[in-house]
Amino acid sequence: MRTVSTALSSKHPFWLGVGFALLAAVGFSAKAILVKLAYQEHVNAITLLSLRMAFSVPAFIAVALWSNRTQGLAPLSRRDWFAVLGLGLVGYYLASYLDFVGLQYISAGLERLTLFLYPTLVVLLSAWWFRHAIGRRELAALALSYAGIALVVVHDTALLHGHIALGMTLVFGSALAYAIYLIGAGRVMARIGTMRFTAYALTVSCLASLLQFGLTQPLSALHLSGRVYGLSLGMALFSTVLPAFLLSAAMRRIGAKHTALIGAIGPVTTIYLAYVFLGETISPLQITGSVLVLCGVMMVSLGKRTPA
Repeated sequence: MRTVSTALSSKHPFWLGVGFALLAAVGFSAKAILVKLAYQEHVNAITLLSLRMAFSVPAFIAVALWSNRTQGLAPLSRRDWFAVLGLGLVGYYLASYLDFVGLQYISAGLERLTLFLYPTLVVLLSAWWFRHAIGRRELAALALSYAGIALVVVHDTALLHGHIALGMTLVFGSALAYAIYLIGAGRVMARIGTMRFTAYALTVSCLASLLQFGLTQPLSALHLSGRVYGLSLGMALFSTVLPAFLLSAAMRRIGAKHTALIGAIGPVTTIYLAYVFLGETISPLQITGSVLVLCGVMMVSLGKRTPA
């Protein structure tokens, strides 16, 4: 007898994909909230990132082993191993580290909107590396996106004190690292398989984070409250592992463009969750800036002729 999920999948694959995409967007959006809540306990970025990765890595190792045993894929060549290592370090380890450090200085809403600029960075990097022309649609999208970010920065500058420019630079660097990963990952995924590549790259990032912790932090840094460990576990399960697989499942059912459109709810969700759980304010200026960023990113994402 088929399970309920199988029956739903066969009868309503589109709406099931929509549900998966929504859950993935909310899960990814909640990460910034969990990080900010953990920072209230005075944990540093390296330790918090390492805890998140330590709780995540068993799932990714299990997926890597499963893909090797069940999918009949050929062993990786030396070239593929170097690609997995380099892209894993840049796209997940470096991007995550810069994001966690940047969140110490800026609001969760501004962090999510800045990270959401990565499709525009893919357009710019592709134009530079591959000599792809930037059309009027892309130029308009870039103008909208960065004008929106400017409005949100104006909003946050009036409320936040300290190193907001540093935080913005770090999170923008995180978005840039992820854009580089996306550009380089496509051909490697085609050669070795999407699921296997993702599991390997994330395992590399997890091990790199744990190595960084071992080299830079004393073991006493792990003497933290149960609340920090609970938030770290939540980040690993609900903002790392589950959203990654839900996103893949959504793209298989509804395609990259529909998934990208639904994913636009992410920054809005973060702003709302930050208002509820962190006490961050919501102003008309912030809402206007958010709408501009979302419109710009959607113009880029939905204008692509090839699936992501």
